[in-house]
Amino acid sequence: MTTLLDAVSAVLPPAASPADAPAMAAYMKHHFDFLGIRSPQLKAVLRPVFAAYRPPDESDLRDFALGCWEQPYREYQYAACAYLRTHVKVAGPSFLPVVRTLIVEKSWWDTVDTLAAHVVGPLVSRHPSLVATMDEWVFGSELWLIRTAILHQLGYRADTDAERLFGYCAAQAGHPDFFIRKGIGWALRQYAYVDPAAVASFVAATPLSPLSRREALKHAAEAA
Repeated sequence: MTTLLDAVSAVLPPAASPADAPAMAAYMKHHFDFLGIRSPQLKAVLRPVFAAYRPPDESDLRDFALGCWEQPYREYQYAACAYLRTHVKVAGPSFLPVVRTLIVEKSWWDTVDTLAAHVVGPLVSRHPSLVATMDEWVFGSELWLIRTAILHQLGYRADTDAERLFGYCAAQAGHPDFFIRKGIGWALRQYAYVDPAAVASFVAATPLSPLSRREALKHAAEAA
């Protein structure tokens, strides 16, 4: 039987643009090799393949995502993220360890941020017991899990657990890494669309890095 990964593998290489691949790799600091398929074209190529495949269950999501993560070109990981984002509703709490693997392997902001906001976030929202795992991640030592925990509520808007968001940001306020400091600012800025006064008060009372503070208050600056 042809798997979804087989079907994707049949369409991606023919869509490659070797002339575009070097610039795409450079944009990602040469962490990954690329076929050279830019985002609009990748979506167009994948759309009929995904549509033709039977509706997935959790095991299908796992097999496809992990299979894509084994492939040498970054477009395969983007395909996995897109498919998980579309079908995350079929995943249960036991799927979070799979997502953890995707976060800590072949890690960079391009996949981690999609997984945080559009896969981990919905999983935690539907399965509140997973909040305990977010608490573990944010106080751990793995950079990308910390960022994921901070960002997982990006799409929650009025349903954001503000106390937890502020607690996570305060706990990692002194983290030296750019991606954590940027993530703190982004998460706060997103919540500022819901409760700008609460964010402003938190920023004023918390010793955030200049980057986190600037990002958190960007919406207020734009609105002023």
